[in-house]
Amino acid sequence: MWGKKDPTREVRAGIEATYSRLLRYCLVLTGKKDLADDLAQAACLRALEKAELFQSGTHFDRWIFRLTHNLWINDLRKQAIRRGAGISPIEEVDLPDTRPDQEVNILGQQVLTQIMALPEAQRSTVLLVYGEGYSYRDAADILDIPVGTVMSRLAGARTKLAQHFGD
Repeated sequence: MWGKKDPTREVRAGIEATYSRLLRYCLVLTGKKDLADDLAQAACLRALEKAELFQSGTHFDRWIFRLTHNLWINDLRKQAIRRGAGISPIEEVDLPDTRPDQEVNILGQQVLTQIMALPEAQRSTVLLVYGEGYSYRDAADILDIPVGTVMSRLAGARTKLAQHFGD
């Protein structure tokens, strides 16, 4: 039909455009590259299965990030892996950095190591707001929490990071 958009085509295009960001978000959620790959693939599959639920003209990245977060939370509940499984040291995860300044790369690695040491709720909130640039409201919508909770998580994360790096 002329003029009618194919939701599956839109979702495929959205996945293609946001996959690297989605994979980074999955890595922050899971803490392990293999789990991040699995979660990203599951999120893409779910997005394609639920393509008709995506509202054309809205922000695809917010939609798939929320879908991914819900998948992760459901997986945590099903498998009870949050306690005891541990998180891979960030040094073991290959995160390409295209910036040329080695000192900036070292500092970035140190900051990311400390972010990965935060509790999962703070970790994902920090990535969405500071890493992906979402507003507090958008992050709250993605995580399905009140804006005040986003602010509280960020304040707690900033306090912990400031303790490590100094004010």
